[in-house]
Amino acid sequence: MKLPAHGRYAHSAIKDRPAYEWPNGTRLALLVCNNIEHFAFRAGLGSDSAQPGAAQNQRNYAWRDYGNRVGLWSLLEMLDELDLPCAHNVNTAVLDHCPEIAPALLARGDEFVGHGRTNAERQDGLWEEDERRLIAESREGIRRHSGSAPAGWLGPYIAQSPATLDLLREEGFSYVMDWPADDQPFWMRTRAGPILSVPYSVELNDSPALVFRQHSGREFAEMIVDQFDEMLEQSRHRPLVCSVVLHPFITGQPFRLRPLREALRHILSQRERLWVTRPGALARHVATLPPGLVPGSEMLKD
Repeated sequence: MKLPAHGRYAHSAIKDRPAYEWPNGTRLALLVCNNIEHFAFRAGLGSDSAQPGAAQNQRNYAWRDYGNRVGLWSLLEMLDELDLPCAHNVNTAVLDHCPEIAPALLARGDEFVGHGRTNAERQDGLWEEDERRLIAESREGIRRHSGSAPAGWLGPYIAQSPATLDLLREEGFSYVMDWPADDQPFWMRTRAGPILSVPYSVELNDSPALVFRQHSGREFAEMIVDQFDEMLEQSRHRPLVCSVVLHPFITGQPFRLRPLREALRHILSQRERLWVTRPGALARHVATLPPGLVPGSEMLKD
């Protein structure tokens, strides 16, 4: 029986791969990825704090808008307090609507990651020409606000069409975080050349955990600690990437921020055993590694 396949990467069991180290000699990289989003009012797509699939209305719009008015600033203060770098998956609409955001991220030296125009829409149902326009407009919007084009991409709702990887590579992106297939980076095939998949968790992600699975903030913090502790132990054998994914309208709520801070302090108590970085820096480092270390790296010789 032959099942439908994507053809983007070959199977690779992590136990059979060669080991390597991150730039500072450690084997566990920590990525904190924050999503900054803007939504249409009473239209389009959007999360709801009380009922999955609820109609778009003033209540769930305002709940999400709390993230840009309050939650983001609480999160950034916490990250400053912990001396913790961050990458931000940003809708370009939010940078236009909230002019304070881009300067604050630039002041921290944080990374802007392409995240579409708005989370009121998805790209996986678009014709290829329209999806290319969405990607290009997102890239240019970030360039306008940050001074440089983003290297990485995470689609709204982590969604892709069959052509997304090709379009991203053709539009100048070098890595994606839409394929949660691994705890290590791996190279993927596109019609314009290889693109790197950087690990991005759908488990240590406050949106599915807290909104859709209805975990508490403290349960989410416990998940972070358990994931980190186990990955730190596993990293004795191989390099790994531990990613923590946040949304300001969710974990920016004070009762959730408190246990999150405790979990991050626990992680950072082991800072000397970590490479605390951003996905763009990780992708740049992986691109310098010799062929044969990273799955799919044989494509780099083509």
